[in-house]
Amino acid sequence: MIAMGPAALSDSELLAILLNTGIRGKNVKSLASDLLKLLDRNKDIPPIEEISRMPGMGQFKACAAAAMLEFGRRRYGSVSAHIKKPVDIFTLVRHYADRKQERFISLSLNGAHEVLAVRIVTIGLVNKTIVHPREVFADLIQDRAAAFCVAHNHPSGQLKNSPEDDEITERLLAAARILGIQFVDHVIFSETGWWSFKENGRLDETNIGDKEI
Repeated sequence: MIAMGPAALSDSELLAILLNTGIRGKNVKSLASDLLKLLDRNKDIPPIEEISRMPGMGQFKACAAAAMLEFGRRRYGSVSAHIKKPVDIFTLVRHYADRKQERFISLSLNGAHEVLAVRIVTIGLVNKTIVHPREVFADLIQDRAAAFCVAHNHPSGQLKNSPEDDEITERLLAAARILGIQFVDHVIFSETGWWSFKENGRLDETNIGDKEI
């Protein structure tokens, strides 16, 4: 961290620094990995009670973790981010690229395409995630979003859209058209790069057909 700065570290490594020590039978890296899994499963900061119930955490470490997360949200939250091109989406989600399961992520945007919120919608299998449009749009409506992006990682590292990726993109586009929320892009990403549906001409509404939402 001293040599390269915090941006060079993975999410798990950052948490390991924050937690500082592990417990007997579980080193700090393992403890950080468990905490990261809990954070990935929650759309918001988990309650201190839930964090403290994790083996090896306790109230002190739980309070430290919750305080760090809340301070980061208040001070350096993604609200100031502005989505102009696919790389802007990749910058906000690339820290999920090292996960061993797919994460389907939604970015709520206002009318100026400023980021209102970034959330994990679902966590899938090693090479497949299952998501329904209602799970995406529930948060968008709650945020009163005018636009949105989605992204998901490919643990295999391959930056190629699958038939399932095409299908969910078409369903989201059809639902967005009905609800009047602009679908800006769907980005597939790995640790080495990204692939954009928008840049590859795959968000053309004329190609939707009569997809069932």
